[in-house]
Amino acid sequence: MSKIKIVTDSALDMTSDELQKMGITMVPLTVYVDGKTYLDSVEISAEEFLIKMDQSKEMPKTSQPPVGKFLEVYDELGKDGTQIISIHMTGGMSGTYQSAKQAAEMSTSDVTVVDSRYISRALSYQVLEAARMADAGNTVDEIVARLEEVRSETKLYIMVDTLENLIKGGRIGKAQGFIGSLLNIKPIANLDIGALSPVTKVRSHAKGIKFFVDQISEELKGRELVRFSICHAGRNSHEFSQNLSAKITEITGFKDIDICVTAPIISAHAGPGAVGIMYQAK
Repeated sequence: MSKIKIVTDSALDMTSDELQKMGITMVPLTVYVDGKTYLDSVEISAEEFLIKMDQSKEMPKTSQPPVGKFLEVYDELGKDGTQIISIHMTGGMSGTYQSAKQAAEMSTSDVTVVDSRYISRALSYQVLEAARMADAGNTVDEIVARLEEVRSETKLYIMVDTLENLIKGGRIGKAQGFIGSLLNIKPIANLDIGALSPVTKVRSHAKGIKFFVDQISEELKGRELVRFSICHAGRNSHEFSQNLSAKITEITGFKDIDICVTAPIISAHAGPGAVGIMYQAK
């Protein structure tokens, strides 16, 4: 049994079965959609959320877990002296990391809080590595040092169908430059130093696939893929994800590409039809 326990939040796009198998504790954020409030990925699934978001007349809202919830989890997990590493979605897009930090300072347990600087499966790369190393008997310092390496090996892009959710949710970051005439244009940004930064704009999914194939081919020269993930927010982005996955396998030979519907907490801000493309490479 590992003497270090791993905690995270619901922005990592892992299923409850995956989390349970790895012994990872997930503290959910909260989403408000179509007049009701839900615990993200616990009381509402990714697919159910997309349907409700499409039906709702108002923009969905989200909120970070309260400090008290983190404190409760930390105190319980660490009551036997177990150390805790709590890894969270980028502090540049949510107050979740700060809530966790405050709780860690109040807790009687030994808690180390890490800002992953990422979301979605890119966050899960660090969480999974931490869980693997904890199980292997590594120390907190060794794990935290490795997480910095995983972070530097990771890249995340997002392509959106609409900027409305990002703008109204206040998550536009450095991508303010995208605001303007966006008729039939799909903005592409990367998550750079924890915040969105504009990269380019394309006019179709076909051109989006070409951009990602060219861009990623260049970035992967002399490197080896460890993980590759595509997470989407419904509409016709599922077909795009399948087509891009096939192309990436074709150019890299890497077949273990996971495709998922992204968590409500991400869809709420990225908007319907958004796609996240992320990978880890050494």
